[in-house]
Amino acid sequence: MSVQTAQIVLQITTVLYFISMAGYILFLFNQKKIYQKTSFCLISIAVAFHFISMVIYTMATRYAPIQNLSQSLSVAAFFLGCMFLFFQYKFDLKMLGVFASVLLFVIMLAVLIMVPDAQVKQNDILKGFWFYAHIFMVFAGDASLALACGAGILYLLQEKGIKTKNPGFFFKRLPSLDLLDNVGYTCLTTGFALLTIGLVTGFIYAKTIWGRFWSWDPKEVFSVGIWLMYAALLHLRIYSGWRGRKSAIVTIIGFLIILFTFIGVNMLLGGYHQAFTK
Repeated sequence: MSVQTAQIVLQITTVLYFISMAGYILFLFNQKKIYQKTSFCLISIAVAFHFISMVIYTMATRYAPIQNLSQSLSVAAFFLGCMFLFFQYKFDLKMLGVFASVLLFVIMLAVLIMVPDAQVKQNDILKGFWFYAHIFMVFAGDASLALACGAGILYLLQEKGIKTKNPGFFFKRLPSLDLLDNVGYTCLTTGFALLTIGLVTGFIYAKTIWGRFWSWDPKEVFSVGIWLMYAALLHLRIYSGWRGRKSAIVTIIGFLIILFTFIGVNMLLGGYHQAFTK
């Protein structure tokens, strides 16, 4: 087992994500179930290959593949695939696969473009139980919130079709607004819970490494800001009836902020988390 083997398996994984995306796009236009079922199976296989690639890399280097930006993006894609499989099994919202497959392929294409030729320099602080717990919970939470964003987009498209005299392309392809809202809410609550655990374990990890729970690192500030925004959204949903359109819009905005926090904050503002962008 070697790093090169892990990269080959990762390339196969990316091809599988691409074929599944093509299948979901075909399903989007002609609605033949065979395309959706085949694409779902391909994503399942791709997630399995993705996991195998991560295991091979970890066995070869004794480090989890989260040492730089390309590896972090790859792990993010893996958790996105896992969470998509979970929510698809739970709700059978077939059109969510279009959003998930496109996002998965785009992320993995970026990963392959950014993969360095030289072996990644390992960082000894990027390991340990609290570090892995922090990273995996945050990635899983962000993946759930990404799917909540996808459900929000589908909700807005369906709502527009219902309100207009000419329903348009998506109206017959999407389920009821209630189902879309319920899917978005479940993704939202799941993502918020995982993100909460991720932040707590991150604070504990910071204490073990730097001797303090909080250091005003830009990534910490933005992450807590995101947590507060989603907490406010959940509060408004429960106590002020912020369902449907309002919730969908805020969920989409929240995911855009997550994307900026994941990449932009590290590159533009620096801090301890800048190691992930090298």
